[in-house]
Amino acid sequence: MKRTIFISAILLALLISCGENFPVIEDLSTSKYSLVNQEEKRIYFPEFVKGKIVVAGYIFTNCPDICPLTTNNMRLIQERLKKEEIRNVQFVSVSFDPMYDTPEVLRKFAEIRNLDLSNWTFLTGDKQTIDKLMKHVGVVAVPGDSTVFPSGKLTYYYIHTDRIQLIDPEGKIRKNYPGSTINIEEIVEDIKSL
Repeated sequence: MKRTIFISAILLALLISCGENFPVIEDLSTSKYSLVNQEEKRIYFPEFVKGKIVVAGYIFTNCPDICPLTTNNMRLIQERLKKEEIRNVQFVSVSFDPMYDTPEVLRKFAEIRNLDLSNWTFLTGDKQTIDKLMKHVGVVAVPGDSTVFPSGKLTYYYIHTDRIQLIDPEGKIRKNYPGSTINIEEIVEDIKSL
């Protein structure tokens, strides 16, 4: 009897500790953000990815440092999952700079980096919707310094959250990672655990 109680207590502790690894950070399941993808098609996020695990990154294409690293890390995760034949994963990159990051700009951004768009979608939208989404997912993006060169070209920066998120098939954010320094092994193992 004591042994049964002891084993039950251990199993319960294991179940509780597993749940602690992936608490619900934010529930997006009832949200419906009207956005546009790199092909200029209307997409409702996160509705269009329901039923899939989502690896989401938040970027702007003029970013000189964090966003290219985040995008490359997402590419490495995508390649690793393909190698391991894990297919039920959708990659989503959302721009928080909708004034510049048009669908065409996002498409070129992906093409220049030779990204596999078979399960990767880039999204933009109107500023109000993007701002609401960023607030909902806990991403801060504040315009920083800007420079106008003699040629007239404007360069500007955002001070922003460095983040990749893991979203479960029900649309719940389960884990945040630093986008530019993510541990690829960790997120792949986390994806396998969902």
